[in-house]
Amino acid sequence: MLKRKIEDELISWKARKKKKVLVVRGARQVGKTYSVTQFGHAGYEEVLEINFKRMPSAAEIFSGDLDVDTMILAMRFRFPELKLQPGRTLIFLDEIQECEEAITSLKFWTMDGRYDVIASGSLLGIDYKRASSYPVGYVEYLTMYGLDFEEFLWAMGTGPDMIGAVRELFEKRKVIPEAVNSQMMKYFRLYMALGGMPEVIQSYTDTKDFREADRIQRDILEGYRYDIAHYALPNEKIKAEKCFLSLSRQLLDKENHKFQYKEVEHGGRAQKFMSSVEWLISANIASASRKVTKIEYELADYEEESSFRLYTTDLSLLIAMRDYSLKQHIVENTLVDRTRGGLYECAVADILIKKGYALHYYKNDTLRREIEFLIEKDGGVVPIEVKSGKSKATSLNAVMKSESGLKEAYKFMDGNVGVGESGIVTAPLYTAMFL
Repeated sequence: MLKRKIEDELISWKARKKKKVLVVRGARQVGKTYSVTQFGHAGYEEVLEINFKRMPSAAEIFSGDLDVDTMILAMRFRFPELKLQPGRTLIFLDEIQECEEAITSLKFWTMDGRYDVIASGSLLGIDYKRASSYPVGYVEYLTMYGLDFEEFLWAMGTGPDMIGAVRELFEKRKVIPEAVNSQMMKYFRLYMALGGMPEVIQSYTDTKDFREADRIQRDILEGYRYDIAHYALPNEKIKAEKCFLSLSRQLLDKENHKFQYKEVEHGGRAQKFMSSVEWLISANIASASRKVTKIEYELADYEEESSFRLYTTDLSLLIAMRDYSLKQHIVENTLVDRTRGGLYECAVADILIKKGYALHYYKNDTLRREIEFLIEKDGGVVPIEVKSGKSKATSLNAVMKSESGLKEAYKFMDGNVGVGESGIVTAPLYTAMFL
């Protein structure tokens, strides 16, 4: 059984005396249903789970009046084996995007306050099949992704105490013992090859079979393509799929990782594809890093709307777009430089996205400066460069010297911890999880 960080957040939600309905959102196959049901069976006497894809007729429960007593009465007739006691029963409405009236009902569950209710579904379904009375202000949200690198380490048997020891060395800017650093980089390359989809990780931990992991990755990728076809608006379906499948070329085959519409189709333009890109972002299938013209807090004020980089929200999706041999090159550390640079960038993006950071990047062609990532932390901006080799962080050094408001900066690479010119912290790629 894979341990997930969401478990602690669900426990915290349950402990609150006054709480809203919790909506756990995220794309398919990230572990929403499994995590919620495990939490429910561990923390409540009973769980009423309604999956509207598996049980579409259950929508009848919400077809009449949406006051809580009426809904509970309908549930008792539908599920007579359950007692449905306030405080002792978790009501779990899964794949709720399939029932608009159930979405509308969330407001009334919160207003009533007697029952603990969790709803879950694909972000794309909730956003694009909105109920006529969406419960804005009456629900709280929890966004879930695939396993992050720390959760992956737990799955590999690396305990929190061992991770904590590495974290302490990083935070004290001390060199990590080579035996430890080498093993952590092996794990990180394995994570890059497998990604964070729970089914993929569980399969690999059970069998150590890369071929089976690859098969599952490709099945999941097909599932995402199905979701695009099922949920996207009719005029967006084909365009959104083309944009999505172009990401491996955009990120692994080019020096410049800016999203380019000509990579989607010959002669492609923003006018045709921009709405499809926005759909993928809203659906939590992809995440954008926006270009800024100035390195200053708040970064959103300096965004250049037409320039962005687009990353998959899990590495599994990106890797499944390529031939199986890519996994072998990743694990054996034999990638060609261009692919290695793109993949390292995507891996750090994966870490930052799953930690909840909004991503930006900086590029100034006149000054010949480029910073892969800018994040906001503690009221300031933190620049981050990702290096595939031993080259100097020329742009980062120049930015740290010219921008007086920057207090910290990082260069992540396949190396060890150190503090270099202008106070820039050099650190192994995987230590981005400690930011």
